[in-house]
Amino acid sequence: MSLNFILKGLAIGFSIAAPVGPIGVLCIRRSLAEGRQIGLATGLGAATADATYGCIAAFGLTAVSSFLVNHRLWLGFLGGIFLCYLGVRIFTSSPITRLAKIQGGGLLAAYLSTLFLTLTNPMTILSFAAVFAGFGLGLLPDYLAAGSLVVGVFIGSALWWLLLSSGVALFQSRVDSSWMQSINRVSGCVIFAFGIYSLSTWWFR
Repeated sequence: MSLNFILKGLAIGFSIAAPVGPIGVLCIRRSLAEGRQIGLATGLGAATADATYGCIAAFGLTAVSSFLVNHRLWLGFLGGIFLCYLGVRIFTSSPITRLAKIQGGGLLAAYLSTLFLTLTNPMTILSFAAVFAGFGLGLLPDYLAAGSLVVGVFIGSALWWLLLSSGVALFQSRVDSSWMQSINRVSGCVIFAFGIYSLSTWWFR
């Protein structure tokens, strides 16, 4: 694999993952409530989705990308419903109950939930296409270069989520139940608001 393309992909994956959106809020909340591993699993779900969309953009799978973009409103609707559900669930949850559920819930649920949420935002493909163009990667020379770029995208995105979840988890021991209750309220409202926004773009299409 080309190290040059991996490094470019790393920069792209990191820069696309870094802006704080609903997944970032969810990762922060889970890292505080449930620990670094759950927070990282949350982020890796998003990193996998980023790599998937990066793969579609890098390999020029126009039929797939066109289908996803053409159905972005319905995908956004599904994502919005799920965000609203998560927001309400987090807002109404008890810190003690949530921590008890962690041990049985596992990493897979955290990973799959954010994988689904990120995949319901196919406009990410356009973000990758725009960033690829900005890096002068509009036409990749071969499949090896495209594969190297996608690997770099995943590494860059995963690196951001590792830094975020690890950094936030450092404060876990300092957060008592009353603070966690407030965090649940705030993060639940923020995630619910993202869901309402996603639904509004579908409603006013």
